[in-house]
Amino acid sequence: MDLSITDVRLTPVLVADPPLLNTQGVHQPYTPRLIVEVVTGDGVVGVGETYGDTKYLELARPFAAKLVGRQVSDLNGLFTVADEVAVDQSRVSGQVDVGGLRGVQSADKLRLSVVSGFEVACLDALGKAVGLPVHALLGGKVRDAVEYSAYLFYRWADHPEGVACEKDDWGAAVDPAGVVAQARVFKERYGFTSFKLKGGVFPPEEEIAAVRALAEAFPGHPLRLDPNGAWSVATSLRVAEEVGDVLEYLEDPTLGTSAMAEVAAGLKGAARSASGKGGGGRRAGVPLATNMCVTTFGEIKEAFAKDAVQVVLSDHHYWGGLRNTQQLAAICRTFGVGVSMHSNTHLGISLAAMTHVASTVPNLHHACDSHYPWQSEDVLTERLTFEGGKVAVGDTPGLGVELDRDKLRFLHQRWLDDDGALRERDDAAAMRIADPGWVTPAVPRW
Repeated sequence: MDLSITDVRLTPVLVADPPLLNTQGVHQPYTPRLIVEVVTGDGVVGVGETYGDTKYLELARPFAAKLVGRQVSDLNGLFTVADEVAVDQSRVSGQVDVGGLRGVQSADKLRLSVVSGFEVACLDALGKAVGLPVHALLGGKVRDAVEYSAYLFYRWADHPEGVACEKDDWGAAVDPAGVVAQARVFKERYGFTSFKLKGGVFPPEEEIAAVRALAEAFPGHPLRLDPNGAWSVATSLRVAEEVGDVLEYLEDPTLGTSAMAEVAAGLKGAARSASGKGGGGRRAGVPLATNMCVTTFGEIKEAFAKDAVQVVLSDHHYWGGLRNTQQLAAICRTFGVGVSMHSNTHLGISLAAMTHVASTVPNLHHACDSHYPWQSEDVLTERLTFEGGKVAVGDTPGLGVELDRDKLRFLHQRWLDDDGALRERDDAAAMRIADPGWVTPAVPRW
């Protein structure tokens, strides 16, 4: 068995994305992703996926060159190789980060985002070579299916007039009725039983109304609200008071660990006050979740010491892969912090990787996020499917997915034909097509 890496293929693609709104702006009609293929001496091909913006490509190319001759089983060595690749500092300061949010992104974060795609590809190749599914390489699954949450967005029916794009049949959702209608479609098509709304788009009162409408339409279903840090501490506490009784958790209501800690302390104080008055309301006890203030191991200590978050939303893309995701989950379990998974725009390779690692995490008590239903295009021969809001954990060697070469070629050609305007994710630039005066809002926005 020859497990040496003889070739690494990198294929950037542009994938259709609907006009989903967030506090930064709106998704562009196409989003960049990077498909990674690792080939062994026996001709086994493993696949991975990560962010495809230019700053990732610039790092991925020299990284790929350094992997030739190494073993696909040398997963720890991936991090050593990454440290050897220089990062252009202009790419990591004041730029849009891996979640599409503006801020300072360290060189280490950028490296981890690149490593993640290669680690998944190596695990896929290794699994295929030895005849084991990726979850077995990670220690074995503890569940046969992984639950996902419907990811609701405020959105326009179409991208701005004159913008080349793919059409979909979702329609607009810019008010509570539209959000509820969208949620019904998610439930009918995919069987989702929990719902997350991306907020920070409209004034808090309007988003409170949307959450209340969801609670009325889907009684007893877990709900989440994520304004991407758009609110002040005071606004966060006010929203928690209004809808905390129906929320499973409130995600990143305000920006940064210190502000999140203030909100958490305020909620605790309100809970004590309510308890002393004989009140049994749940709102003050609503947990705070994050994928923004805890995105590296170095950020864990402060956040946990201050009790700023009660649920960490992992993301193997920027934690450095599937094994680091397991390490994060173990740390969360040690400190009694919940864990689930964050999602950004992704294809089926990433969904397969998420499902494999999620199946191995014992303390995964919340449904994971996934953008996958929003993506009408993929690079796989068969799309992954949701049954009852869950994705089954396969036992096929590797990830259990296969590249469709024609689809990959088509999406890569779109990337080649682009003049460069869409090779970088920029929600603010997309918004300026509809609103030329749009400026990325300062936070807190409300």
